[in-house]
Amino acid sequence: MWLQHLSLKTFRNYKETKIDFNPKLNIFLGRNAQGKTNMLEAIYFLALTRSHRTRTDKNLIHFDEEQLHLSGLVQKKIGSIPLEIELTQKGRVTKVNHLKQARLSDYVGHMNVVLFAPEDLQLIKGAPSVRRKFIDMELGQIKPIYLSDLSHYHHVLKQRNTYLKTAKTIDETFLTVLDDQLVEFGCRVMQHRIEFLKKLEHFGQQKHLELSSHLENLTIKYCSSVPLSDSNKLKESFQIALKQSRSRDLFKKNTGVGPHRDDIVFYINDMNANFGSQGQHRSVVLSLKLAEIELMETVTKEKPILLLDDVMSELDNSRQLNLLETISQNIQTFMTTTTLEHLQNMPSNIKIFSIHEGHLTEDKV
Repeated sequence: MWLQHLSLKTFRNYKETKIDFNPKLNIFLGRNAQGKTNMLEAIYFLALTRSHRTRTDKNLIHFDEEQLHLSGLVQKKIGSIPLEIELTQKGRVTKVNHLKQARLSDYVGHMNVVLFAPEDLQLIKGAPSVRRKFIDMELGQIKPIYLSDLSHYHHVLKQRNTYLKTAKTIDETFLTVLDDQLVEFGCRVMQHRIEFLKKLEHFGQQKHLELSSHLENLTIKYCSSVPLSDSNKLKESFQIALKQSRSRDLFKKNTGVGPHRDDIVFYINDMNANFGSQGQHRSVVLSLKLAEIELMETVTKEKPILLLDDVMSELDNSRQLNLLETISQNIQTFMTTTTLEHLQNMPSNIKIFSIHEGHLTEDKV
């Protein structure tokens, strides 16, 4: 798939911009703080209705405006699909083929993107919530049912936490009913995640071996707050864990076990990647991103769109070449950079856009 056209209205520092893209490589060139990353963020937001940089949608709206409008035309094997997002003070409206979508899971997945940015190194070093968000974003694109199960789980979790905080006396029967619902959706979420990580590990191992000259083996482990010894007895394990945690939950007034507390650990040759060098961290993250591309292609039968936010400056020559090889395999790529110096081996069929203070002009190649 590839993004043919994008129009932005009052998004970040862009007042109104319309652009036609190249199906292969598109480069956004400009100095710092001109709006290069904002352009990638707009493409990411159009695909996932979420930003990778901020949790509050209001930050995306131009500072002296009250709403924003994004629209794009995606070309796929089945034909072209127009996508639209409108963000107002009342909330967001998403449209596919000019028809309103009531649920997030109906919208996400029409356009798949893989983003690689310098802050992705936090995948290894950052908090568990960063890794959970990584799973939610990637898995949500290829499996819409996961988003539905996850939102049901969070809905019940919110109910349970609110009840624990506000109830003067706890009704054990009502709490058991909430526990049963939590177990039902929580088990689905965990099973989706475990399946996804197995597939990601399979592709990631191959990529990591190539990057490390067959010296390092990458493994991914899902660390759950629920014992995962037997996948057939997951529901029983979850129920037992909730019962054991009940006195702690009543005291702290929140829920101590479940997928919302889970984490992932990456291992290089059976050593926790957290203890690896900065270079190894970069290799692991690059392997994961390249693995994601392959995994999405096998599941959706379409190549995703690759977004690279100033990553060439973060990678050494061999890793740059590995990434450029992937780019050359008929995958639409958007790249931001401050200089074209380290991009010598570029294909001939490219578009370069210069960005200056939110104004975009196409350069002649």
